[in-house]
Amino acid sequence: MATVSYSAREIDCKIVFCGPGLSGKTTNVKVIHGEVPADNRGKLISLAAGNERTLFFDFLPLDTGMINGFKIRLHLYSVPGQAMYSDSRRLILQGVDGIVFVADSQRDRMEANIASLRDLRDNLKNQKRKGVSLVLQCNKRDLPDIASVEEISETLGLSRIPVVEAVASKGIGVFETLRKVSRMVITRLHRQFEADEGTA
Repeated sequence: MATVSYSAREIDCKIVFCGPGLSGKTTNVKVIHGEVPADNRGKLISLAAGNERTLFFDFLPLDTGMINGFKIRLHLYSVPGQAMYSDSRRLILQGVDGIVFVADSQRDRMEANIASLRDLRDNLKNQKRKGVSLVLQCNKRDLPDIASVEEISETLGLSRIPVVEAVASKGIGVFETLRKVSRMVITRLHRQFEADEGTA
Protein backbone atom coordinates (compact mmCIF):
# COMPACT_ATOMS: atom_id res chain seq x y z
CA MET A 1 0.00 0.00 0.00
CA ALA A 2 1.17 3.50 -0.82
CA THR A 3 2.72 5.39 2.07
CA VAL A 4 2.42 9.13 2.61
CA SER A 5 5.41 11.25 3.64
CA TYR A 6 4.01 14.50 5.03
CA SER A 7 7.46 16.02 5.55
CA ALA A 8 8.51 15.45 1.91
CA ARG A 9 4.95 15.98 0.61
CA GLU A 10 5.25 12.73 -1.36
CA ILE A 11 3.23 9.55 -1.80
CA ASP A 12 5.45 6.51 -2.23
CA CYS A 13 4.13 3.76 -4.53
CA LYS A 14 5.74 0.36 -4.95
CA ILE A 15 5.77 -1.35 -8.36
CA VAL A 16 7.26 -4.83 -8.62
CA PHE A 17 8.35 -6.66 -11.78
CA CYS A 18 7.62 -10.40 -11.32
CA GLY A 19 7.95 -13.40 -13.60
CA PRO A 20 9.96 -16.56 -14.17
CA GLY A 21 13.75 -16.68 -14.10
CA LEU A 22 15.47 -14.74 -16.90
CA SER A 23 12.20 -13.44 -18.37
CA GLY A 24 13.46 -9.84 -18.52
CA LYS A 25 12.44 -8.31 -15.19
CA THR A 26 15.91 -6.95 -14.42
CA THR A 27 16.27 -5.69 -17.99
CA ASN A 28 13.05 -3.67 -17.67
CA VAL A 29 14.20 -1.98 -14.47
CA LYS A 30 17.68 -1.24 -15.87
CA VAL A 31 16.23 0.28 -19.06
CA ILE A 32 13.90 2.54 -17.05
CA HIS A 33 16.69 3.62 -14.69
CA GLY A 34 18.92 4.42 -17.68
CA GLU A 35 16.29 6.68 -19.27
CA VAL A 36 15.07 8.60 -16.20
CA PRO A 37 16.94 11.92 -15.77
CA ALA A 38 19.62 11.54 -13.08
CA ASP A 39 18.27 14.38 -10.92
CA ASN A 40 14.86 12.68 -10.71
CA ARG A 41 15.98 9.21 -9.66
CA GLY A 42 17.77 7.42 -6.87
CA LYS A 43 20.70 5.05 -7.16
CA LEU A 44 20.16 1.64 -8.76
CA ILE A 45 20.69 -0.92 -5.99
CA SER A 46 21.54 -4.50 -6.96
CA LEU A 47 21.43 -7.56 -4.72
CA ALA A 48 22.87 -10.71 -6.29
CA ALA A 49 20.98 -14.00 -5.95
CA GLY A 50 22.51 -16.81 -8.00
CA ASN A 51 21.95 -16.11 -11.70
CA GLU A 52 19.38 -13.44 -10.88
CA ARG A 53 19.46 -10.11 -9.12
CA THR A 54 17.02 -8.02 -7.20
CA LEU A 55 17.20 -4.47 -8.52
CA PHE A 56 15.47 -1.44 -7.13
CA PHE A 57 15.45 2.34 -7.33
CA ASP A 58 13.00 5.18 -6.83
CA PHE A 59 12.17 8.20 -8.96
CA LEU A 60 9.77 11.09 -9.37
CA PRO A 61 7.95 10.79 -12.71
CA LEU A 62 7.40 14.13 -14.40
CA ASP A 63 4.01 13.36 -15.94
CA THR A 64 1.93 11.85 -13.12
CA GLY A 65 0.65 15.09 -11.64
CA MET A 66 -0.10 15.51 -7.93
CA ILE A 67 -2.67 14.21 -5.46
CA ASN A 68 -3.86 16.77 -2.91
CA GLY A 69 -0.57 18.66 -3.24
CA PHE A 70 1.57 15.52 -2.87
CA LYS A 71 4.06 14.39 -5.53
CA ILE A 72 4.08 10.73 -6.57
CA ARG A 73 7.35 8.83 -6.06
CA LEU A 74 7.58 5.41 -7.69
CA HIS A 75 9.75 2.67 -6.19
CA LEU A 76 10.57 0.01 -8.81
CA TYR A 77 11.71 -3.51 -7.89
CA SER A 78 12.56 -6.64 -9.83
CA VAL A 79 12.38 -9.93 -7.95
CA PRO A 80 14.39 -13.11 -8.52
CA GLY A 81 12.21 -15.55 -10.44
CA GLN A 82 13.80 -18.86 -9.50
CA ALA A 83 11.80 -21.09 -7.13
CA MET A 84 14.50 -21.12 -4.44
CA TYR A 85 14.08 -17.38 -3.82
CA SER A 86 10.46 -17.47 -2.66
CA ASP A 87 11.36 -15.79 0.66
CA SER A 88 12.91 -12.85 -1.19
CA ARG A 89 9.82 -12.50 -3.39
CA ARG A 90 7.48 -12.62 -0.40
CA LEU A 91 9.44 -9.86 1.34
CA ILE A 92 9.62 -7.60 -1.72
CA LEU A 93 5.90 -8.02 -2.48
CA GLN A 94 4.89 -6.67 0.93
CA GLY A 95 3.02 -3.39 0.48
CA VAL A 96 3.05 -3.61 -3.34
CA ASP A 97 0.75 -1.23 -5.24
CA GLY A 98 1.33 -2.39 -8.81
CA ILE A 99 2.73 -5.53 -10.43
CA VAL A 100 4.15 -6.10 -13.89
CA PHE A 101 4.13 -9.81 -14.68
CA VAL A 102 6.91 -10.29 -17.24
CA ALA A 103 6.04 -13.44 -19.20
CA ASP A 104 8.63 -15.14 -21.39
CA SER A 105 6.95 -15.49 -24.80
CA GLN A 106 8.89 -18.62 -25.79
CA ARG A 107 6.64 -21.67 -25.98
CA ASP A 108 9.07 -23.83 -24.01
CA ARG A 109 8.87 -21.33 -21.12
CA MET A 110 5.09 -21.44 -20.71
CA GLU A 111 5.23 -23.87 -17.76
CA ALA A 112 7.72 -21.56 -16.04
CA ASN A 113 5.31 -18.63 -16.60
CA ILE A 114 2.44 -20.63 -15.08
CA ALA A 115 4.48 -21.69 -12.03
CA SER A 116 5.72 -18.12 -11.44
CA LEU A 117 2.20 -16.67 -11.64
CA ARG A 118 0.94 -19.33 -9.23
CA ASP A 119 3.70 -18.34 -6.78
CA LEU A 120 2.74 -14.67 -7.15
CA ARG A 121 -0.94 -15.38 -6.48
CA ASP A 122 -0.06 -17.49 -3.43
CA ASN A 123 2.09 -14.67 -2.05
CA LEU A 124 -0.66 -12.08 -2.52
CA LYS A 125 -3.25 -14.41 -1.00
CA ASN A 126 -1.05 -15.07 2.07
CA GLN A 127 -0.63 -11.31 2.51
CA LYS A 128 -4.41 -10.88 2.09
CA ARG A 129 -3.76 -8.31 -0.63
CA LYS A 130 -6.59 -7.48 -3.01
CA GLY A 131 -6.99 -4.87 -5.69
CA VAL A 132 -3.32 -4.67 -6.69
CA SER A 133 -2.91 -3.16 -10.18
CA LEU A 134 -1.57 -5.79 -12.60
CA VAL A 135 -0.18 -5.51 -16.14
CA LEU A 136 1.00 -8.44 -18.28
CA GLN A 137 4.12 -7.85 -20.35
CA CYS A 138 4.76 -10.47 -23.05
CA ASN A 139 8.52 -10.13 -23.44
CA LYS A 140 11.05 -11.52 -25.94
CA ARG A 141 8.74 -10.99 -28.94
CA ASP A 142 11.80 -10.97 -31.23
CA LEU A 143 12.68 -14.63 -30.59
CA PRO A 144 11.64 -17.65 -32.69
CA ASP A 145 8.92 -20.11 -31.61
CA ILE A 146 6.91 -17.71 -29.47
CA ALA A 147 3.27 -18.01 -28.42
CA SER A 148 0.76 -15.38 -29.48
CA VAL A 149 -0.19 -12.70 -26.97
CA GLU A 150 -3.74 -14.11 -26.88
CA GLU A 151 -2.43 -17.61 -26.15
CA ILE A 152 -0.22 -16.36 -23.32
CA SER A 153 -3.03 -14.29 -21.79
CA GLU A 154 -5.53 -17.15 -21.93
CA THR A 155 -3.09 -19.81 -20.68
CA LEU A 156 -2.24 -17.62 -17.69
CA GLY A 157 -5.87 -16.67 -17.06
CA LEU A 158 -5.00 -12.99 -17.51
CA SER A 159 -7.15 -12.15 -20.53
CA ARG A 160 -8.94 -9.35 -18.66
CA ILE A 161 -5.90 -7.29 -17.73
CA PRO A 162 -3.84 -4.86 -19.86
CA VAL A 163 -1.12 -6.50 -21.92
CA VAL A 164 1.96 -5.05 -23.63
CA GLU A 165 4.23 -6.71 -26.19
CA ALA A 166 7.89 -6.06 -25.46
CA VAL A 167 11.49 -6.66 -26.39
CA ALA A 168 12.95 -5.31 -23.16
CA SER A 169 16.55 -5.86 -24.26
CA LYS A 170 15.91 -3.25 -27.01
CA GLY A 171 13.77 -0.99 -24.83
CA ILE A 172 10.62 -1.85 -26.81
CA GLY A 173 7.41 -1.80 -24.75
CA VAL A 174 9.22 -1.04 -21.48
CA PHE A 175 7.90 2.48 -20.91
CA GLU A 176 4.48 1.61 -22.29
CA THR A 177 4.28 -1.09 -19.61
CA LEU A 178 5.41 1.31 -16.88
CA ARG A 179 2.90 3.95 -17.99
CA LYS A 180 0.04 1.45 -17.91
CA VAL A 181 0.76 0.12 -14.43
CA SER A 182 1.59 3.53 -12.92
CA ARG A 183 -1.62 5.07 -14.32
CA MET A 184 -3.64 2.25 -12.78
CA VAL A 185 -1.94 2.74 -9.41
CA ILE A 186 -2.40 6.52 -9.48
CA THR A 187 -6.06 6.25 -10.54
CA ARG A 188 -6.68 3.97 -7.55
CA LEU A 189 -4.87 6.43 -5.26
CA HIS A 190 -7.06 9.30 -6.48
CA ARG A 191 -10.16 7.22 -5.70
CA GLN A 192 -8.85 6.33 -2.23
CA PHE A 193 -8.06 9.96 -1.39
CA GLU A 194 -11.49 11.07 -2.62
CA ALA A 195 -13.16 8.35 -0.52
CA ASP A 196 -11.11 9.35 2.54
CA GLU A 197 -12.10 12.99 2.08
CA GLY A 198 -15.74 11.94 1.76
CA THR A 199 -15.64 10.18 5.12
CA ALA A 200 -13.60 12.87 6.90
